[in-house]
Amino acid sequence: MMALVAVMAAMAAWLVQRFAPSASGSGIPHVEAVVCGELPPAPFRLLPVKFLGGLLAIGSGLALGREGPSVQMGASVGGLLSRRFRFSDEQTRALLAAGAGAGLATAFNAPLAGAVFVLEELVRRFDVRIAVAALSASAGAIFVARVFYGSAPDFAVPAIAFLPLGVGWIFFGLGLLAGVAGAAYTRAILMALRFADRLRARTPLVPAAIVGAAVGALAWWSPSWVGGGDPLTQAALSGEVVLALLPWVFFLRFFLGAACYAAGTPGGIFAPMLVLGAQLGLLFSMLLPGTILSDSPAQAFAVVGMAAFFIAVVRSPLTGIVLVTELTGSFPLLLPMLAAGTAAMIVAPMLGAAPIYDALKERTLASARRSDSSKPIVVGDIAQRK
Repeated sequence: MMALVAVMAAMAAWLVQRFAPSASGSGIPHVEAVVCGELPPAPFRLLPVKFLGGLLAIGSGLALGREGPSVQMGASVGGLLSRRFRFSDEQTRALLAAGAGAGLATAFNAPLAGAVFVLEELVRRFDVRIAVAALSASAGAIFVARVFYGSAPDFAVPAIAFLPLGVGWIFFGLGLLAGVAGAAYTRAILMALRFADRLRARTPLVPAAIVGAAVGALAWWSPSWVGGGDPLTQAALSGEVVLALLPWVFFLRFFLGAACYAAGTPGGIFAPMLVLGAQLGLLFSMLLPGTILSDSPAQAFAVVGMAAFFIAVVRSPLTGIVLVTELTGSFPLLLPMLAAGTAAMIVAPMLGAAPIYDALKERTLASARRSDSSKPIVVGDIAQRK
């Protein structure tokens, strides 16, 4: 098992390094740079590399999410269509954003989250053309996806009633904890990437092989602890976890997610973040007296923890709340998610943690400058020499 996963991870990393370096990781930072005009659209070869590399990396059990490859492949399709029909720069940006939103919507069966993600994270402004394009593409993508997978939310959560207003401060406290944990997770990912960069400079495929071997050993012992983590998230939301093991699984997934992302294979961080958020919410509920849990079931803390941890790491509160609501169907928890998300948005910047995609985008741009410093890069009508 260790050898098999190590080989699959190394193959995924080799595909990226040999044919499409921009396919590494989630690809969302690269899409942001393209939409902002800081990098040219990806070539066609990114699509097969991202698809096959993601299949190898995620399929072998690395702790990576499917949303990153879906977003980047969707945006790449938009870019290819734009070049094929010779669209203007403004139309190209709309197509790139629409493809990205459709990719996220398909990955999580969440059409509104796909459109909100485009406006809040990719373009960071409200643009009517882009909003209409993103909503339309997300709706079309969801229609096709539901033909195959059905229309039920990704996660089944027991019905949760509207909570009393007096418990809002408790979820604010959960948001404070999520802000601290989210800042630590951002730093862990960036530190793992720097360490892996030093290893890759000497032996390009060794980091992926080492991470793959470790994942293979863990998969042999406990298969449910590896992969994107949907079974772990569902167990936390259903309350079907061994509480004595919960802290250990949380810390294991915390460091495993950072290591797998640094391996240099295609794969996102949304799904691993949702696992950590759900488990963090449960851990927080374990610290509360029983009188509070009588009004606020443990599942409510798991759902709110997902949103709060996502917001702390990504710093996109609307996307986090809409995404978790669509994933779980937990509409009565909108106000607790707002309270926790507000606290997370306050704490994470105070601890000096940058939004994860901003930090990863800087790495992407720096890598592009190093690899292509002698060639002009055309962005719209402006040729810039890097």
